[in-house]
Amino acid sequence: MPKMVFIERDGTRREVDAPNGLSVLEIAHKHGVDIEGACEGSLACSTCHVIVDAGWFKKLATPTEDEEDMLDLAFGLTETSRLGCQIVMTDALDGLTVKLPAGTTNAMG
Repeated sequence: MPKMVFIERDGTRREVDAPNGLSVLEIAHKHGVDIEGACEGSLACSTCHVIVDAGWFKKLATPTEDEEDMLDLAFGLTETSRLGCQIVMTDALDGLTVKLPAGTTNAMG
């Protein structure tokens, strides 16, 4: 089974099982990683914002225009920011490393 690494807000590194077909958001929730996901992965918020390790960022599919629009609302946006609900695990992403931003912006209220 593929694995992925979450670097939590305090710098703690957590390697977890990352089943193919699940999004980074779903994997985070499965393992109790502190990613909100207020819209439950429906691409209507930016609370599942993650910062993808630069070495992995190029291996991801290009974000859609809708994802880029939501990312514009994210707190602490970086050049390798993505929404966790839009990254779906595959064998090719075994070892994917993402960092949680310092905070989130919840426009869903």
